[in-house]
Amino acid sequence: MAKTNKGRKDLDSYNIKGTNKTVRAGDCVLMRPSDSDKPPYVARVEKIEADHRNNVKVKVRWYYRPEESMGGRRQFHGAKELFLSDHYDVQSAHTIEGKCVVHSFKNYTKLENVGAEDYFCRFEYKAATGGFTPDRVAVYCKCEMPYNPDDLMVQCEGCKDWFHPTCMGMTIEQAKKLEHFLCSDCSSEDDGKPSMNGFPVSPISEPKMVSYKTAGLPTLDFQGSI
Repeated sequence: MAKTNKGRKDLDSYNIKGTNKTVRAGDCVLMRPSDSDKPPYVARVEKIEADHRNNVKVKVRWYYRPEESMGGRRQFHGAKELFLSDHYDVQSAHTIEGKCVVHSFKNYTKLENVGAEDYFCRFEYKAATGGFTPDRVAVYCKCEMPYNPDDLMVQCEGCKDWFHPTCMGMTIEQAKKLEHFLCSDCSSEDDGKPSMNGFPVSPISEPKMVSYKTAGLPTLDFQGSI
């Protein structure tokens, strides 16, 4: 049987120095980077413990930003998107700068206002291999791009697919004024569809799924593609 570390004790919480905020296991935190020019690291606290000198350590599971992953940042990645990695670490609790909230993708798209401490996660990331879970992602519009929650999309009342206004030859301002919308394919077939109640702002229909590795990359084998 493995021996426990003498003098160490588990803590239920930790008060962030200089603030009135309390951190507990399961909370997401912002951690000070070694390079002051970089944004704070984001991690999920797994465990809090103190040694016999009352030095507090936190076991964390890191979130990676898209640019920190092997594939890099792509066009469909949101500005506040994170990947929950399989990279665990132990850090001094003094490096915690504040708390944040990492929402599910669905809940993030429902936020009326995105604050500085709001992030979202839709993929888990294997740091050693660069693999993602899930390894497939939904794509929309004729450009077949995954949904970026920072971008406005409009839903066709006919086929129920979602489209970027620019791909449909509209400006963002024109799209915001729409009461209903039919894509070019559906408008030629049936322009008598009733208007929807309200105006959805994020994809909810059953989408096409593609491999994450190819999502958002230029289509080279399609004649006339952009």
